[in-house]
Amino acid sequence: MSDRGELENADLAVLWTDGDSAYFGDAWSDQKGQIHLDAQQDYQLLQAQRTPQGLTLLFRRPFSTCDPRDYLIEDGTVHLVYGILEQPFSSLEAINTSGLRTGLQRVQLLKPDISLPALPADVRTMEVRAPDVLIPGQETTYWCYMTELPAGFPRHHIVMYEPIVTKGNEALVHHMEVFQCAAGFESFPHFSGPCDSKMKPERLNYCRHVLAAWALGAKAFYYPEEAGLAFGGAGSSRFLRLEVHYHNPLKIQGRRDSSGIRLYYTATLRPFDAGIMELGLVYTPVMAIPPGEAAFVLTGYCTDKCTQLALPPSGIHIFASQLHTHLTGRKVVTVLARDGQERAIVNRDNHYSPHFQEIRMLKKVVSVHPGDVLITSCTYNTEDRTLATVTQLELCKSAVDAGFLQKYFHLVNRFNSEEVCTCPQTSVPEQFASVPWNSFSRDVLQALYGSAPLSVHCNKSSAVRFQGEWDLQPLPEIVSQLEAPAPRCPASQGLSSVGPTVVNLGGGQG
Repeated sequence: MSDRGELENADLAVLWTDGDSAYFGDAWSDQKGQIHLDAQQDYQLLQAQRTPQGLTLLFRRPFSTCDPRDYLIEDGTVHLVYGILEQPFSSLEAINTSGLRTGLQRVQLLKPDISLPALPADVRTMEVRAPDVLIPGQETTYWCYMTELPAGFPRHHIVMYEPIVTKGNEALVHHMEVFQCAAGFESFPHFSGPCDSKMKPERLNYCRHVLAAWALGAKAFYYPEEAGLAFGGAGSSRFLRLEVHYHNPLKIQGRRDSSGIRLYYTATLRPFDAGIMELGLVYTPVMAIPPGEAAFVLTGYCTDKCTQLALPPSGIHIFASQLHTHLTGRKVVTVLARDGQERAIVNRDNHYSPHFQEIRMLKKVVSVHPGDVLITSCTYNTEDRTLATVTQLELCKSAVDAGFLQKYFHLVNRFNSEEVCTCPQTSVPEQFASVPWNSFSRDVLQALYGSAPLSVHCNKSSAVRFQGEWDLQPLPEIVSQLEAPAPRCPASQGLSSVGPTVVNLGGGQG
């Protein structure tokens, strides 16, 4: 296990042979990939067995060992790395990870103990998929496809959905969403093409109500037995928009795709309507990340003013959460605050990967009342970039006020010889591209994001803001923060402080 899936600076369980005997041990690798036996042996081998398929190992270790060389296993993403030795070695210290055949698997090891609810007897299915898309030979494509429910389709509850990914395209289909269009329009034009195409009808921007969301690494999603996501019937639109994000870094040409999402729905309505609310940061160029940053934090707010206006008096109950950033995201956390005090962690992932974005059931339902604040902080790494990272909306999100950002550009000009053009015709991305990135410009930008007024997007599912004044809103004042939980160490520090375990690798159990 390692922070980002590297075999350097990793916590390792190793089985190796010197040609005569086989050994198992708790080990770690340094930043050069050199492997060392851990002074505190926390991995316990339960079984080593040769099978027709290969070698099987069964071992265990506490989630938290309080050994600085061991990985702390938390609720979020865990990067499991593996390497295969091709020859005997005289000692463990003679092994370097650079000589291994390696692989990586991202998992959530600690899932809540929640059983999958049974599907109702009258469940039916509907597939929403884009037919025969020629995936563009570029790194990133968002493909939009319009479809519609049958005429007179009555109100139903979606109780489960799952991905349909065209065989062979599993590495290209990054995430998919099904949106329902706004009910205020009698019709929507048919369209199948890139979402940023000039040919895309403007009306498609009013298809923002999320019915289903899936991302790479996720499996089927089930709603709790008491709730379902309503669609169809009087007062709702028949029109749906499927959005598929293709991630094609190798720029593969000529690949065709018909991926989408299969909805499982029932006419037997459940007691509660479920919903999907987006939190965090608005996709806008005003929220930028300087280049060369190891851990730059951006924070988005769902403010007390918005929850007071938009939530029902009884509040809402969050039972699942999906964290999402683009490629430079490394950590994400959403916190609930009430009366200026942080009350609960909604979801946290200290080892987040944009390539493993599943909807995760929460261990404990989090209740949000009118007047509460939801704070989402994202930590980014841009060490491999030379230009500022900017993004080009649904929802209860925020961004820094654009007027205060212009004050930042003026301030940078006062303290640097290189000029940032602040003329009206210059776009925000162009302004960020001309910022001379140094300790002053980086620190002041971070301070601006942590103190300047907000532009709050408090939107209905039709993408229309709730009525009210949402610009120049003050940052929510948080006077008390939750303390990070201290790792719980096992009763006995380490199972063994002696050397590795000698292993019998005969045909049976060892």
